[in-house]
Amino acid sequence: MITLRNVTLRRGTKVLLDKTSITINPGEKVGLVGRNGAGKSTLFGLLNGTLHEDGGDFSMPSQWRMGQVAQDMPETDQSATDFVIDGDTPLLAARNEVHDAEASDDGMRMAEAYMALHDAGDYDAESRAQALILGLGFKVSELHNPVDSFSGGWRMRLQLARALMCPSDILLLDEPTNHLDLDALVWLEAWLKRYQGTLVMISHDREFLDAITGVTLHIDNAKLVRYGGNYSKFEDMRAEQMLLQQATMAKQAEKIAHLQSFINRFKAKASKAKQAQSRVKALDRMEKIAPVLADAEFTFEFQEPQNLPNPMLSMVDTAIGYPPPEDAPAGTPPTVIVRGINRSVMAGQRIGILGANGQGKSTLVKTIARDLAAIAGEVTEGKGLNIGYFAQQELDVLRPQDTPLEHMIRLAKEAIANGRSNVPGREQELRNFLGTFNFGGEMVKQPVGTMSGGEKARLVLCMLVWQRPNLLLLDEPTNHLDLNTREALAVALNEFEGTVMLVSHDRAMLRSVCDEFWLVSKGGVEPFDGDLEDYQRYLLDEAKRVREEAAAELKAA
Repeated sequence: MITLRNVTLRRGTKVLLDKTSITINPGEKVGLVGRNGAGKSTLFGLLNGTLHEDGGDFSMPSQWRMGQVAQDMPETDQSATDFVIDGDTPLLAARNEVHDAEASDDGMRMAEAYMALHDAGDYDAESRAQALILGLGFKVSELHNPVDSFSGGWRMRLQLARALMCPSDILLLDEPTNHLDLDALVWLEAWLKRYQGTLVMISHDREFLDAITGVTLHIDNAKLVRYGGNYSKFEDMRAEQMLLQQATMAKQAEKIAHLQSFINRFKAKASKAKQAQSRVKALDRMEKIAPVLADAEFTFEFQEPQNLPNPMLSMVDTAIGYPPPEDAPAGTPPTVIVRGINRSVMAGQRIGILGANGQGKSTLVKTIARDLAAIAGEVTEGKGLNIGYFAQQELDVLRPQDTPLEHMIRLAKEAIANGRSNVPGREQELRNFLGTFNFGGEMVKQPVGTMSGGEKARLVLCMLVWQRPNLLLLDEPTNHLDLNTREALAVALNEFEGTVMLVSHDRAMLRSVCDEFWLVSKGGVEPFDGDLEDYQRYLLDEAKRVREEAAAELKAA
C-alpha cells in the first residue's frame, strides 16, 4: 500500500501539504481533487519519485511497476504502432536480451531469452498496441504513419496509449481526457474500469471520475482528506459538512439564493423531452450541492444580448467541408464532410452537437462561425446575429507576449471600428471587467504566455462575455478548466438568454446545459432522439463496429 505519515511538501517557500497522513490500498481507484495550485501535481511528483517529502514519511512498495503519461511532445519518425509498443518496457528489455543472447552464441541464454520474450507478450504486442491506438480514435490507415506526422493533440493520445501499453501495478493519470473527444473518452473509461492495478487520477471531468473512482482524495487547506466514494459522493459529504458550518453558510447565503433562483427557473422551463429530463436531473444535483458551488472562488455571467433574431440562422441543402489546398492543381474539388443539412437555429435553443471523432462536428461549428465558407447550399443569418465563438484551438490565438489588458484594449478598438461603440472600452472599465474573471492586480499586466492553460481559457471566456453575443458557439470549452470553473460556466450558460451550441466531451456540462442534441454522423446532421446514456451506447456500438472492420482490414492486408 501507499502511506503518507505526517508528510510535508513545499514548492519553493509555499507549503502545499502540511503534516498530512493518508493511505491508498492496492487496487483502489482514486480521484485526486482540489483547487488549482492546491498541490495535486506536486503530490504526483512525490508518487513518481521526481520530488521528495520535506518532512514526515512516504512509502510505496519498491517492486510496484509504474505507468504514467510522459508530458513531453514526442518527436520521432517511428510508426505510431512501434512507438506505442515501445511503451511496454518489460517487452523492450526482453527483446534487447534476445538480441544480446543471439550475439553471445550462448544456447542456454538464448533459450531463456526466448522464453522471457514469450512471457512478455511479444506474440500479440502489435495487436494490443493497435487496439489501444484505434480505441483512442485513430484510423486503421494511420497505424503505421510516423509519429511526427500527427498534430500535438494526437501525439499526446499516442503518449497515453504508450502509458496504457506498459504493464503496471500503479497508474498515474493527470488530466487524461484533455485531448480526447467523447467517443475516445467513453472507450478510455471502459478500459480503466477493467484496469487491475492501483489508479490515481487528476481529472476535471465529473462524470469520468464518477464512473471510475471509488475513493476521492481532496487537498484542502494543505491537508489530504480521504472520502470513500466517487466525486459525486464526495460533493454530497462535503455539502453536508458545509451545511453544519453556519458562519460559512451565512457568508454564502446570497450566492446560494442566486443559484436556487436560476435552478427553479430552468426546471420550470424544461420540457418533458428525454434530453431535457437529463438537464432537470443535473439541476437537481446542483441544488443538492449548492453550498459547494457557492464556495467556489470564481463565478461570472453572460450579459443580456442586445437583440435576439429569430431564427438565429438557417441552413438549406448546405454542404460543409474544406476547400482544396492552395498548392492543389486547378480544378481540384473541395472536400465535403457533411452534405444536405436542413436545420434552423432558433432564439433560446440549447443544442448539444454530438458525433464520433472525424464526423464533422468542428467543421459544422466553424462554418456557422464563418471560419469556413459553405461548399453548397445556403446559410442565412438573422439580422443582428452576434456570434461568440470559443474554438478548440482558441488558446493558440492569444498573443503570448501581450497582457490580458492589451488583449481587451485591442478587442475594444476592433468593436469601435466595427461600429459597436456601446461596449465598455475605457482602460479602467476594461480593468474592472478583467477583475470579474479573477484577473486582478498585477495579473492584468502579466504576459499571457506565462499563464497556465486554465488562466488562458478564463481570459478567452472573459473576451467572449465582453462581446455580448446572442449566439454562443463553444467547441470543447472545458479542456483547460478546473471543476470549479466548469461549474461556473454551466451556471452562466444556463442563465444566458441567447442561444447555445455546444461541442464537449464533458457529459456533466452537456447534461446541465443542453435541452436537445444534433448528431453529426455518416455525412449528415439529424436530431438525436435520445439522451446521453443512449448516445454512449451508440458510441460503444460504433466503436465495436469500427474495431471489427479494422480487424478484418488488418487480417486481409
